[in-house]
Amino acid sequence: MSRVVLVTGGGTGIGLAVAERFAADGDRIVLVGRRVEVLERAAEQVLTASRNHHRDDEQIRDGESDDGERVRVIPADLTEPDQVEQLREQIAEKYGRVDVLVNAAGGNAALGSAGPGLSGVAGQWRENFELNVLSAVLMTEAVKNLLADHARVLLFSSIAAFRGSGSGSYAAAKAALHPYAVDLAGQIGGRGITVNVIAPGYIAGTEFFRGGMTAEREQTLIGQTLNQRVGTVSDVAATAHWLASPAAGHVCAQIIQINGGALAGR
Repeated sequence: MSRVVLVTGGGTGIGLAVAERFAADGDRIVLVGRRVEVLERAAEQVLTASRNHHRDDEQIRDGESDDGERVRVIPADLTEPDQVEQLREQIAEKYGRVDVLVNAAGGNAALGSAGPGLSGVAGQWRENFELNVLSAVLMTEAVKNLLADHARVLLFSSIAAFRGSGSGSYAAAKAALHPYAVDLAGQIGGRGITVNVIAPGYIAGTEFFRGGMTAEREQTLIGQTLNQRVGTVSDVAATAHWLASPAAGHVCAQIIQINGGALAGR
């Protein structure tokens, strides 16, 4: 039976790559994000991966080959409780369960311009908390009772949670997910559900830096790795896919770092 895989932030970058990886297994994908046009473009890419799977699968069940069954787009602002509740109702009505929850939505508000004085500091910290913590927590808590036995929950942190981000607010927000994962695993682990956190370093091919990554800065970040290469969205997607597999059934409440050994820098 194909799994129901819910991916937040699934319109671009890491979230999209993760969705494509699961779709290649024939899983049913739900893409969630704030920008409907971006989600719809992403859905076409995910459908391509899913169609390739079904093309090679001689055991396609009736209705399973329908595009609407393979990939569904649900726009929502995950920092708004009412919208998350509506999303939960749609998932419950359509699928009745969630097998894999990938909380890939997030971003760094500190990369934008902050307002003046303490009000600007407060605004930046609040926005990073909402983008990176509240979005993941609300989504997870909303579907917690829909999680199937032996489901998988993935949260996304960052190398910044270990070594800072320059502004404080982004790193602190990502670090907040670490104890949440442990507490959550304690609540639902008895049903065979695992909860883990993926903490990438610099990953190319995302919108994270909003076009502000210079060639010089990228070379500096690559130089901090021990394997001397850039991280890719495929690296992260492969790790997420493994954590959601039966092979990782005893990996729980862990922080999995994907940074080429760059944690300490050089």
